[in-house]
Amino acid sequence: MRKLTPSERKILDRLIYPEPFEVIQEETELAYGEIRDDIINLMNSRLIEVVDPEGLKANSITAFDSDNIKRSTYRITKSGINHMKKSV
Repeated sequence: MRKLTPSERKILDRLIYPEPFEVIQEETELAYGEIRDDIINLMNSRLIEVVDPEGLKANSITAFDSDNIKRSTYRITKSGINHMKKSV
């Protein structure tokens, strides 16, 4: 289990429900680049996933475009929840 950075923890804390990039940025008050890097790292670790913002497909994971990270909506995965519980 890898150790989370303080900014990754801040992001994960806000993703129990699906949140768009703008809300994450507003609530965490982190810089764009820091959020972008953390989101990519959290996705690579399978701790968060991109979801359908319209909710048209229940529990549907959608494609991720790292060049347009602001267009995506994110939520924590079950693995992410378990990781947060173990690292407390």
